[in-house]
Amino acid sequence: MSARADSQMKARPKVRARDPSMLSGRPQFSSLPPLSLYVHVPWCVRKCPYCDFNSHALSGEIPEQQYLQALSADLEQALPLIWGRQVISVFIGGGTPSLLSASAMDQLLAMLRACLNLLPDAEITIEANPGATEAGRLRDYAASGVNRVSLGIQSFDDRALKTLGRIHDADQARKAIAIAQQAVSRINLDIMFALPGQDMHAMERDLREAMSFGTEHLSFYHLTLEPNTVFAKYPPKIPDDDLGAAMQERGALLLEQGGWRRYEVSAYARDGAECRHNRNYWEFGDYLGIGPGAHGKLTFHDRIERHAKLRNPDSWMRSAVLRDGSHIAETRQVSAEEITFEFMLNALRLREGVPTSYYPERTGYPLLQAEQAIRKAVARGLMDPGVGRLQATPLGWQFLNDLQESFL
Repeated sequence: MSARADSQMKARPKVRARDPSMLSGRPQFSSLPPLSLYVHVPWCVRKCPYCDFNSHALSGEIPEQQYLQALSADLEQALPLIWGRQVISVFIGGGTPSLLSASAMDQLLAMLRACLNLLPDAEITIEANPGATEAGRLRDYAASGVNRVSLGIQSFDDRALKTLGRIHDADQARKAIAIAQQAVSRINLDIMFALPGQDMHAMERDLREAMSFGTEHLSFYHLTLEPNTVFAKYPPKIPDDDLGAAMQERGALLLEQGGWRRYEVSAYARDGAECRHNRNYWEFGDYLGIGPGAHGKLTFHDRIERHAKLRNPDSWMRSAVLRDGSHIAETRQVSAEEITFEFMLNALRLREGVPTSYYPERTGYPLLQAEQAIRKAVARGLMDPGVGRLQATPLGWQFLNDLQESFL
């Protein structure tokens, strides 16, 4: 530990020995955190070999009206859980939500406004695939209330896009960005690195082109071979860990030099353009999830619950309209033993961390519950010893998995 860290550690208020009574029983909340809504659209044109999301390749037309009826029933059954609460953001993800017709999107957003207390300036994001992006449709989405578009570009290299199983090519990606920029002002581009056969030069070429469009937000993240995917079964040759880490470091430097601030592990934004919806996740806010496979986290006065819906779209649609709760796959209460890890798993992803006050406010337990693990992380140089924030050091960010696991 450095002398600076040691001196600041000693300057922190002395922590009393743990009082077991403070850590027992149910959590207690004097206020509730911000609330977001996630809407899942499960269909896509083709399943990508790296994708482990709950997405399903289309074998015909999207059953839009059946889907919207089930979505309405799903939401209405959840409303008693969130009565009176404002919704700060909506994220429509997938799958490929941009496959929905303009009419279906309009019906969806009208239903949300009718049922929810949406903030007037709520962030409403839709994910879009460049291979399923039409100018007229995006303009209609915007007219219905969508004010942010997240485009899954991944790469501008046609060879890499083919390897990734994407349905678009580089020219379609460029056209989709131009279309989105004409429809809305808030745009995110997803860019992957450490792709099969990619070298540093190819990564830089991809990233520099993504930066050239001047969008407000970029997600720059490492390709991972997730379990239960085609790539897990037939793994391609990807850059080794050292090259992958060097790509991330180089990419971060280029982005920050270009005016994007890295505010989360994989997220870069211009001033004032952070994704409000995702930031609410990382700050351990609440979110309601509707649609097949959607997950949610909701806080009540004496507990935090997590919910998950049936994953299969057909099963979810059949069950949701019965209005008997059979569309819910799981409801569980987050235990006192889990809460510290869950909070830190999210909060430490943020470059500036979170205010210390968020821990008792959003877990329902005193910070004393996490103090021993925090002290150990500070001693290892992985967390900032300063008072007032829970924040990883640059070293802690470099070894974020190790830091997060120290709270298990």
